[in-house]
Amino acid sequence: MIEFKNFSFRYKNSEKNALSGINLKIDKGDFVGVIGNSGAGKTTFTYAINGVIPHHFEGDFYGEVIVKGKDTVETSPSELSLNVGSVFQDIDGQMVASVVEDELLFGLENFGVPYNEIESRINDIMKLVGIEDLRHRNISTLSGGQKQKVAICAVVCLMPDILVLDEPTAELDPQSSEQIFSMLRTLNEKMGITVIVVEQKIMLLSEFSKRMLIFNEGSIYLDGSPREVLKDTSKLLDIGVNCPRVASLANCLTERKLYQGQVPVNINEAEVMVKSIIK
Repeated sequence: MIEFKNFSFRYKNSEKNALSGINLKIDKGDFVGVIGNSGAGKTTFTYAINGVIPHHFEGDFYGEVIVKGKDTVETSPSELSLNVGSVFQDIDGQMVASVVEDELLFGLENFGVPYNEIESRINDIMKLVGIEDLRHRNISTLSGGQKQKVAICAVVCLMPDILVLDEPTAELDPQSSEQIFSMLRTLNEKMGITVIVVEQKIMLLSEFSKRMLIFNEGSIYLDGSPREVLKDTSKLLDIGVNCPRVASLANCLTERKLYQGQVPVNINEAEVMVKSIIK
């Protein structure tokens, strides 16, 4: 579905590449979590998928990025947006209407969705993500988590195959953050949408994603399932990425030969691990 072939990109007037030598395939229906320090290349990675690079940022583009068989250099961002839905960190900047229903209608009408399909799409998606009660609310009265859900819902109403999100929980509290990721899991599992999410809260990524990409200095440092990536705490610490405490505990117990099971990715699994050791 998405393929990077020896991709590198350097922004205009920059002295070094933002990304270098990226070779990667993302399959349909995957849920990919992306993490790394500031400047590691995470946002550039998302821009390469949705066509913001090279169509809106000038620079040196090498290699290929193929999205659903289309070369992103030869395909306009508007055409790519039919397959790739994007949700950015600045939600208020992404909103175009003052009422939730109008926000959802805006994209549907602008993309020429047949009028007789619009109502069913809005109803189905709002029900799926659990925000039917927000339909007639003024967006200015919503909480940060509610706005984020509306923004995601507006994009999903366009039926994209791929959903790309850049730090969607950056300004949200832990409960709202988990609600957003639960929503993304629902969209991934029930609609088959491929989800790619950049996030700094590694605990959320380890619990909800199927695959994790750790970026460091413009390259992919680690690539694997959350359990595979979290096995080696020292590798994450070497590049300044904090490992979830449950994984750090498991790795410490494993080193001391007190535990031989898989790395836990949430509190419930950690509880099972500790009880098995005490027993």
